Amino acid sequence: MATVELRFSALPEHVRTARLVAAAVARRAGVDEAILDEVRLAVGEACTRAVSLHVQHGITEPVRVALTETPDRFTIEVGDHAPSEDADARVPGQSRPEADADDEPTTADMGLAVISGLVDDVEVHAGADGGVLRMSWPAEALGTARGQAPTVLRS
Repeated sequence: MATVELRFSALPEHVRTARLVAAAVARRAGVDEAILDEVRLAVGEACTRAVSLHVQHGITEPVRVALTETPDRFTIEVGDHAPSEDADARVPGQSRPEADADDEPTTADMGLAVISGLVDDVEVHAGADGGVLRMSWPAEALGTARGQAPTVLRS
């Protein structure tokens, strides 16, 4: 199991770097080229969400991104240090008690919606020390670097 870990200050300009690192690691892991755009976009949304939570709460700890390659999955975890009282706002399908029907969706809400549309396997965990958004892709999304023969289309 190979893992690459990245930590960055919660500044919006560092999200691009996280996307580039994620794409490079995914490519090295053999993620199919067709999936790379989804990986880039999902990581960008997850990191933007974490940065937004850090800025909103004045948190100075870095955002953590872990990219892990196993024989059957490619997994990306984005960790934040936002307080757990916002846990309901960070878990898909959970509504905030103070949320009103007229409330505008937050950046975090919008990011989760985009991520859920891109990645089939998404988990969000919130605890006393922050949260982790875990996204993973099965081995089928991994291309020829896993020893699979490339697909050749002929007409």
